[in-house]
Amino acid sequence: MERTRILLLDAAPGRLLDRELERLLGHGLEITLNLRRVTDPAGARAAWAGRVAFTDFDLFDESAVISETVRGGLGHHAVKSRAGVPLRADFLAAATGPALAHRLRVIGRAGAGTDHVDLDAAARHGVAVTHTPGSNATAVAEFALAQLLALVRNLPAYDEASHRGRWSAPAAPAAELSMLTLGIAGLGRIGTALADRARALGMTVQGFSRRPSGTAVPRVASLGALLATSDVVSLHLPLTEQTRGLIGRKELALMRPGSILLNTSRGGIVDEQALADALRDPAHPLAAAAVDTFAHEHAAFTSPLFGLPGALLTPHVAGMTEGAVAEAALRCADHIAALLAGRPDGVPVVRR
Repeated sequence: MERTRILLLDAAPGRLLDRELERLLGHGLEITLNLRRVTDPAGARAAWAGRVAFTDFDLFDESAVISETVRGGLGHHAVKSRAGVPLRADFLAAATGPALAHRLRVIGRAGAGTDHVDLDAAARHGVAVTHTPGSNATAVAEFALAQLLALVRNLPAYDEASHRGRWSAPAAPAAELSMLTLGIAGLGRIGTALADRARALGMTVQGFSRRPSGTAVPRVASLGALLATSDVVSLHLPLTEQTRGLIGRKELALMRPGSILLNTSRGGIVDEQALADALRDPAHPLAAAAVDTFAHEHAAFTSPLFGLPGALLTPHVAGMTEGAVAEAALRCADHIAALLAGRPDGVPVVRR
């Protein structure tokens, strides 16, 4: 009997690739591996020839993704991504076409969040969408804490000055963490993990969340109240129609003088142009921002924040620790296999 087919748009990096492939093969899946982002494609071919099929295409080229998914009229039962490859209505229509030998049934994301998938189109075509919420909670919380420490102590500016041979003494002493209030927007797994770490370092922590949470973090009544009463605000929210553009000019103007904004959640939640304008204005209360997620990423990476000294920018790497990536890859493999086998119990399936 022919095995169930899966297309790996992008696999786990480095040595984690072997673990992911073994897990998928252990579930009896027939794998096609896209080599475009594999660290050592020649080595992968040599190691996995005869067990895995190979392809090579730009996973952010929609036409290429569609072409590879339906190549030869065979199709794939599942596709998996790690980087959040956009899978929109055209892709879903093509991947579930009636002429295909194998219609798409599952989309898996090795990571948290599924805003890259057109969930309405997936539902219309009968495609289940799964992800791995919480797999990177520790990694992202640690990264947000690193952002916080770097900006509170002005490390990027000191680093740049030192590399230029300038002895740059502070104009005023920095605040210690015990003097600061951290406001967390979104008290899910990541927000709660950050709260635990910040409190351990002596910070006062408060949060805002529209959803019930089991965390003991004190709540404020509104996002505006969080912005107005926090020295550092860290965003840990999903990108939805309700959160898109949530932090704009009006919200930024509410922040405390000398405050800091951290975004490790999703690009699109913060109006990047409004943020850039705020950082350019010496009279604005916002002093600095650390941004790890952008409205336009990967090959389309661009932002009005480029070049601003008050902006600490990183390329969506907050969740990229070995433990987090391994957990996401292996859990995603298990979720996909369970859904394909008709065993959905315990598998997170995202619906609009």
